[in-house]
Amino acid sequence: MFEPTIGLEIHIQLQTNSKMFCSCKNSYGDPPNTNICPVCLGHPGTLPVLNWEAVKLATKLALALNCRINKESYFARKNYFYPDLPKGYQITQYKKPLAEDGYIQLKNGKKIRIKRLHIEEDSGKSIHTENGTLIDFNRCGVPLAEIVTEPDISSPEEAVEFLHALRKIAIYTGVSDADMEKGNMRCDANLSLKPEGSSELGTKTEVKNLNSFRFLAKALNYEIKRQEKLLKEGKRIVQETRGFDSKRGETFPMRSKEEAHDYRYFPEPDLPPLILDNSFLEEIKSSIPELHWQREERFMREFGLDEETASVLCAEKEIGDFFEETLKLYNNPRDLANWIKTEVLKLWKENLMVSSEALAELLTFVDQGKLSRLKAKEVLEDMARTGKSPSIIIEEKGLVQISDEESLRKIIDRVIAQNPDKVEKYRKGKKGLMGFFVGQVMKETRGKANPKLVNKILVEVLENDK
Repeated sequence: MFEPTIGLEIHIQLQTNSKMFCSCKNSYGDPPNTNICPVCLGHPGTLPVLNWEAVKLATKLALALNCRINKESYFARKNYFYPDLPKGYQITQYKKPLAEDGYIQLKNGKKIRIKRLHIEEDSGKSIHTENGTLIDFNRCGVPLAEIVTEPDISSPEEAVEFLHALRKIAIYTGVSDADMEKGNMRCDANLSLKPEGSSELGTKTEVKNLNSFRFLAKALNYEIKRQEKLLKEGKRIVQETRGFDSKRGETFPMRSKEEAHDYRYFPEPDLPPLILDNSFLEEIKSSIPELHWQREERFMREFGLDEETASVLCAEKEIGDFFEETLKLYNNPRDLANWIKTEVLKLWKENLMVSSEALAELLTFVDQGKLSRLKAKEVLEDMARTGKSPSIIIEEKGLVQISDEESLRKIIDRVIAQNPDKVEKYRKGKKGLMGFFVGQVMKETRGKANPKLVNKILVEVLENDK
């Protein structure tokens, strides 16, 4: 048997207005090659100027990841030659990065150590077509934070949990939107197998550019099986960089794995050392907001939510914000949490939204007995699709719940009179027929009857009128 050893390298684009070393706009989705200048294209004679906002954001992320900040760090040139890197080198940090020795704690208490966090610039984007490769240089020079873990991860599941947690931290701190579909967060995974119980690590392979949690899990699972098969056959693992074919669910060789000397790192001559003082670090530390795991704990403590519900509400910052905004208007945290978890999030996945005010109004109608929960779900969807208030939709559709006891008694008396055989069976002990009688009343009222009141009256009539 073999044990996997996994380490991750994650690139997160920092949410600045301009690029890392020039004033070009940092913007996703603009027409190709419109956000470029001589600096980010590496024209001779141009000089980089450090974006201080990128330093602030990277420092905030590092502190949120429990890292030690190096008050003095250095930039270096990493030399390699790809068409989407017009300078022929990348400005990054090497021997002394911005931050080191952090960690993220998993749900089971295990700490995944972070070896380093450094800042660098992104390369461009190659677009492969049937007629050749096109290059969009808009991404050249966009600020990145690269996070490198220690090889502490033992399974694909742990890797996915770590990446989820990192993404939440990036979003909650406002450092990045970490949208993997847009390439704003990208992950490389290093994996090796060793005999169970051994302390000696095996030969590793690196799988590049995994842009979803699902692909990370699939790539690691495939690579574990591939390496395990080779080792059982007595074959050698080749240290190499591999890609992942998402359609086939397989990794494939790209090139032999580079070592540090292959990049010929040397100090960046056009940038001075990055020096941070205590007042700067204290300012950044005080700007770190409540993080997702802290919010989960507070939601459980203050609102009595279970762990799974709190985790769902805090998975995305905007969901937690929506919950707390609505709670100011509708003070029933458990009921509200369940509505958001089961109904609102289904609409959000379809890009359909409702306001806190509208949802609070709808749930208040349910509590007041003016609207059944079943009809409330129907109204909620109409609210999201039309933008109308719940009161207008209820009035337009005539959905006001019948909670007048006298009116309901007349309907119930009629249902009982129409079903004497079932009444007799109920009174002889077949209590499951209660559902039949409730259903008949709801049918008569087109679903408008107050179900609690219907049940109460039916019990009275069927149990006492013998």
